[in-house]
Amino acid sequence: MSTKRTAMILAAGKGTRLSELTENQPKAMVKINGISLLERVIHQLENQGFKHFVVNVHHFADQIIDHLKQTQYQHLILDISDERKTLLETGGGILNARSYFAESEIVLVHNVDILTNLDLKSVTDQFEKSGDAAWLLTQDRPSTRKLLFDNNKQLIGWQHLEKSAFKWVHHPQTNYSELAFSGIHLFKPELFDKLPTRFGSIIDLYLRLAKTNAVKSKVINPGYWFDMGKFAEFQAIENYFKQIETN
Repeated sequence: MSTKRTAMILAAGKGTRLSELTENQPKAMVKINGISLLERVIHQLENQGFKHFVVNVHHFADQIIDHLKQTQYQHLILDISDERKTLLETGGGILNARSYFAESEIVLVHNVDILTNLDLKSVTDQFEKSGDAAWLLTQDRPSTRKLLFDNNKQLIGWQHLEKSAFKWVHHPQTNYSELAFSGIHLFKPELFDKLPTRFGSIIDLYLRLAKTNAVKSKVINPGYWFDMGKFAEFQAIENYFKQIETN
C-alpha cells in the first residue's frame, strides 16, 4: 500500500437489541455460520490489505481480548482501545483511540455488526486520492435515519424520519439527497486533533466538523450488506451465509 492505513472496529456496544444472543457474550462474538462477527470483519479487512487494527471494547471485554490473542491473528498488529470504565459511544470511542492512529494517514472505521463484501481497498484508494477529510459510506435504502448531502456530496444535515427531526450543519435547506449510513467510514486522523474526548455519536461529530471540512458521501452498491443490529435479522443473515459458504 502507498500509505499507512489503520482499520478500527467498533466492538464496544452492549448489543442489547440482540436479546439472548448477547446475554453471556459481547455482540462481536456472536457467530454467523460458526464464525464470529469480529473474526469475519477482521478477515474481510485483512483480505483488503489492512494489517493494523484497533478494536474498542467494553461489554464482556475480556472475551474479545482473549479471542484476539489467538494464533490466527499473530501476524497482524492489534491494539485494544479499552472503554471498560466508560462506554463512549461511536464518536467518543474514536476520539479515545486517537493515540493508536499516530502513524496512520488514513483510518477506516467499521462497525462490528456490519457484514459486506464491498471492495474496501478500492474505496480506500479512491479516498486517498480525493483530498477530502472524511467519507461516509452511504446507500440508497430504507432507513428511519438519513444523512443529508448537497449536490457536491457534502454533508449538510441529518434527519429522523419517524420523529420529523433534523440536525443541520449550517441552516435548514430544501435541496438535498437523503442517504442511509452504512456503518463504515474513512477519515484522515488530523480531522479529530482539536476535539476533546467525550461521550457522543460519530454522526454528531461529523455534523460539527462538516462546517469547515470536506465530509462527503460515498455511495456504495456491494454484492451484500447486512446490519445485524437486531435479533429479528439474525436468522436471515445466518441462512444467507450458510447458503453462500456451503462447499
